[in-house]
Amino acid sequence: MTEVVAALIWDGDRFLICQRPAHKARGLLWEYVGGKVEAGETKQEALIRECKEELDVTITVGDVFMDVVHEYPDITVHLTLFHAKITEGTIRLLEHNAVAWITPAEIPDYSFCPADEDINERIMKEYHKP
Repeated sequence: MTEVVAALIWDGDRFLICQRPAHKARGLLWEYVGGKVEAGETKQEALIRECKEELDVTITVGDVFMDVVHEYPDITVHLTLFHAKITEGTIRLLEHNAVAWITPAEIPDYSFCPADEDINERIMKEYHKP
């Protein structure tokens, strides 16, 4: 199983999502910024590194929002989503096709990676204000 980390980054009532590059697995689907944990890294260290590599921002990592295990045809991932804040830098697209700041109510308007479905349900349940 592959350990993967991602960041739930809020700006007011909106949170950050990123669109995967077309040439990668699950290309053009939306996800939370993050990536694989490398040998010798903590999950928090991996998330800080991934956010710097993919968006050129420095983050502080907070508590775990939730974690899920998902089996794709090519890989099984244990995804841990952390609350995080951007503390330095302006988002640059170094890896992703696009980024968007969305509200929980807008989640259904985007096609997310299947591993994010349970996470999105919880976000809509806990943060959606009708």
